[in-house]
Amino acid sequence: MPDSLGIAINASGWVSVEYAKAITRNPRAHLVGITSRNLDNARRFVAELGLDCTVFPDYEALLADSRVGAVVITTPNYLHASDAIAACKAGKHIILEKPPAITRDECDALQAAVEQAGITSVVGFVLRWNPLVTNIRALQDQGALGDIIFAQTDYWHGAGRVISPDRWIAKRKFTGSTMLAGGSHAVDMIRFLVGSEVVEVAAFAREGLDTFEFDMTESGILRFENGAVGRVSASLEIVGPYQFNIELLGTGGTVRDNRLWSKKLAPEQSDFMEIPCIQPNSGDVAHHPFQQEVDHFVDCALSGRDCAPNIADGLRTVRVCLALDESAACGQMVRVRP
Repeated sequence: MPDSLGIAINASGWVSVEYAKAITRNPRAHLVGITSRNLDNARRFVAELGLDCTVFPDYEALLADSRVGAVVITTPNYLHASDAIAACKAGKHIILEKPPAITRDECDALQAAVEQAGITSVVGFVLRWNPLVTNIRALQDQGALGDIIFAQTDYWHGAGRVISPDRWIAKRKFTGSTMLAGGSHAVDMIRFLVGSEVVEVAAFAREGLDTFEFDMTESGILRFENGAVGRVSASLEIVGPYQFNIELLGTGGTVRDNRLWSKKLAPEQSDFMEIPCIQPNSGDVAHHPFQQEVDHFVDCALSGRDCAPNIADGLRTVRVCLALDESAACGQMVRVRP
């Protein structure tokens, strides 16, 4: 088993900074280099972070370098699938920012490429490593909530009010939708915590700000394979602080964000207990647990295991998002396509 993993980064934006920091802090990984569509940005990135690494002239050169065992893909949404497919063909392990794809054709092509490549991958649904979420999962493992019968997650971020209309994220063909962008965090979370696949959805959306080419607020109901039901929403136009809400109703207890009711853990309970931990309540990427995501990825890649969530799992989240968008557009229930 190799003792160190060489990792390179494709793109030099805000999220890339946190990945670079996390890679350099991991004792079993080293940052080989970076590339960007704008090489001046890549050079500035290296200088500002004080990195000792290569600035590759393009993505093809990065993938061709034998020192690179894995690539971090943080390009705009519409490039995620094609960049990941190229990495698969080059035999590189992949850290892929969410969403891993924005169309059904991209989902199918990326799924096939990953299966053929046999590489280790992780999708950047980084909130899975948030302390509140890890605490909730530990409580579920103890049976503190019983079986989940209803779940609700919400991604509310007023970013749309400050993003100029000429940015790629405001364009449908580059971003996909509000649900595919930030909302995919909420969809991934509800799948993760219910522990079952979504089979059918119904959704509604409103147009919102005219600076964006897609609906800014969307809400949907979900039916899960195990019989549970749920609700998920995403908004990029909230007037207020960033909110990521988690509510779980189980046969043995309830979670409302960091508040817990459990008849197993506290049979004489008369009010919600508070779980004292960091919550997923900031849109600042520096607040997100990228270190834990990268550490998980490096450990899996070096030991020959796959990650959770891997690309296959991330694509299941995308397919739910696409079904929600389709339902909102057609006004009917939609089954989630495998």
